[in-house]
Amino acid sequence: MLPFCLMLAVATESARAAGCAFEPQGEGRVASVTDARSFRLEDGREIRLAGIEIADRQRGAAALAALVMGRDVSLQGEEDTPDRYGRQVAFAFVSGSDTPVQSELLRQGQAMVSPEVSNRDCATLLLAAEAEARQAKRGTWADASAIKNAESPGDILAGIGHFAVVEGKVLSVRQAGATTYLNFGRNWTRDFAVTISKRMIPALEGAGLAPKSLENRRIRVRGWVEARNGPRIELLRVGQLEVLGGN
Repeated sequence: MLPFCLMLAVATESARAAGCAFEPQGEGRVASVTDARSFRLEDGREIRLAGIEIADRQRGAAALAALVMGRDVSLQGEEDTPDRYGRQVAFAFVSGSDTPVQSELLRQGQAMVSPEVSNRDCATLLLAAEAEARQAKRGTWADASAIKNAESPGDILAGIGHFAVVEGKVLSVRQAGATTYLNFGRNWTRDFAVTISKRMIPALEGAGLAPKSLENRRIRVRGWVEARNGPRIELLRVGQLEVLGGN
């Protein structure tokens, strides 16, 4: 999987046309919206939208309802096995549209791309929609705090357990045991850091993102905030990382 910056660079019309094209998982009419990225069909199935995370649940639910409530939708996905809550995780397409509902939520600024999207064309499509909203400051991106500053660890730590997008300059890269740290501050016990396990290194190197090459570079990282002294995001997939500039 390419890093986010490379995905955006190759966002061509052919990629847009291919988009999130997976195996069909059925269709139905939306009877109710259960939360900001889930809805129930008239036949009782609950659908969980794949590939996105929600910033504001209340506004996200209203946006999703406006898009799908009472509409016929078709579903596509990598597999139709329900998640542990019995929900079918899929990409949803409103009847007559070849663009997934996820893209429209992203374009409105009501969602953020999850790094769990493994299909390159699909990730490219979703990232382009998020970038459009971010640049236009729509929805959640209208709030300057939507992108966390790596130099403000307190603001990041306030979102512990939540999905966050963080930007900043990597001041140093250090290895301790089987873990590599991208440090964004001088105080390693208090400041923000990205942690990378040894098993992730080959994938990063294969994508041209060897950890040492990131030193003194500005990056954007997305993931779930943990507290290990200071705030941490663990890098589990190459797609969590985007290089924004040089030193």
